[in-house]
Amino acid sequence: MNQKMRRGILSVVSGFSGAGKGTLMQALLEKYDNYALSVSATTRAPRPGERNGTEYFFKTKEEFEKMISEDAFIEYACYVDHYYGTPRAYVEEQLNAGRDVILEIEVQGALEVKRKFPDTLLLFVTPPGADELERRLKGRGTETGEVIRSRMARAAEEAKYMADYDYIVVNDELEECVDHLHRLIQLQHGASAHQKDFIQRIQTELKEREEYRQ
Repeated sequence: MNQKMRRGILSVVSGFSGAGKGTLMQALLEKYDNYALSVSATTRAPRPGERNGTEYFFKTKEEFEKMISEDAFIEYACYVDHYYGTPRAYVEEQLNAGRDVILEIEVQGALEVKRKFPDTLLLFVTPPGADELERRLKGRGTETGEVIRSRMARAAEEAKYMADYDYIVVNDELEECVDHLHRLIQLQHGASAHQKDFIQRIQTELKEREEYRQ
């Protein structure tokens, strides 16, 4: 099937802080050209160097709440007095253009997306083990011991939801992980849930031939 004629796949990537999600997403987008990483909306102020529409869509609280009332988000949440959400229009536009859209969001948001859109592919990124996770967090050199302990405790909570994801992606060797993630997403195009038009067409064709022979 022509890549431009098919609807894109919606995937959600979650994982522990320190699992390397950001690096993995960047490498995936650099190597393969049919992906769109969804840009979230937020009510927090832009940080130095951040641009509207690139890192985030920056909104006032009033603008964000108006979008909530219009059901304009696939999912949204409030963290530390600021809203964060995934705009529906941007995602739909990219999917309809045939691009495979990836949302990089936390566990609760991912499960909310899955409830609303059951065909969504959920992918959980993790290092090979807890020792490696802690090593990566310490290797950043930017966080205190207290923050690292907090992130490890949060990881223990997030791990309870790993079985709710479609696939677990172990981020050990980056290049291998990028290719594995790409294959998992591309395989979804052949899933029956994403082939409804084709199924209906071939069923109709077969029925017409059967009627013609009678």
